[in-house]
Amino acid sequence: MRIQDAEARLTRALKRRLPGPDAQQLLAPRPRRGWQPGVTPEDCRHGAGLLLLYPAGDDTRLLLTKRNIHLPQHAGQVSLPGGSVEPNETTEQGALREAQEEVGLDPAAVRVLGQLTPLHIPVSKFVLHPVVGIADERPDLKPDVSEVERLLEESLSRIGDPRNYSIESREFRGGFYRVPFIPLDGEKVWGATAMVLAEFLVILGYKPDPWDPDDRDD
Repeated sequence: MRIQDAEARLTRALKRRLPGPDAQQLLAPRPRRGWQPGVTPEDCRHGAGLLLLYPAGDDTRLLLTKRNIHLPQHAGQVSLPGGSVEPNETTEQGALREAQEEVGLDPAAVRVLGQLTPLHIPVSKFVLHPVVGIADERPDLKPDVSEVERLLEESLSRIGDPRNYSIESREFRGGFYRVPFIPLDGEKVWGATAMVLAEFLVILGYKPDPWDPDDRDD
């Protein structure tokens, strides 16, 4: 998908009602313990993540990061550039500031199109606000190695193709889960990041659903 087409689709979709939890749960672990679709607990902290798109020939790339393995939360996982929103800033400002701190992104190079549906992350007690932005060319990126182990710059066509998705079983805190993930460049995109991507992909016209029909009501 070309960047012009992606921007046009996103601009239209962000003016309408978003699919929200119906889309998010397509790539959610099952069961998703502690998550009530559409509910934001009052005691949660607020964070912002940036879905940054930029052109790559006739395709469009999305920027993701692999978090440093020594971070206290979500260590080693693939995520959006982002972090906590400060009391004196908007979620959009928080997403751009955190992206600047983590990967050296110049906020002036980004056109913010809008926001997706907030997502409660029970394990970290955060509510993630996904912010969608466009850059007209690949940004000059300088990741902070204390926070970011590596960058992943993947094409939308690769991320949006459900034939590439997989589902695996995991044990966590005494419970068993079935976890869908997107394999990208030797990494696995799962959990909250995958759930945000599910809504993002749906409004772009993709169908990010790896489940067999018998699994969809689990």
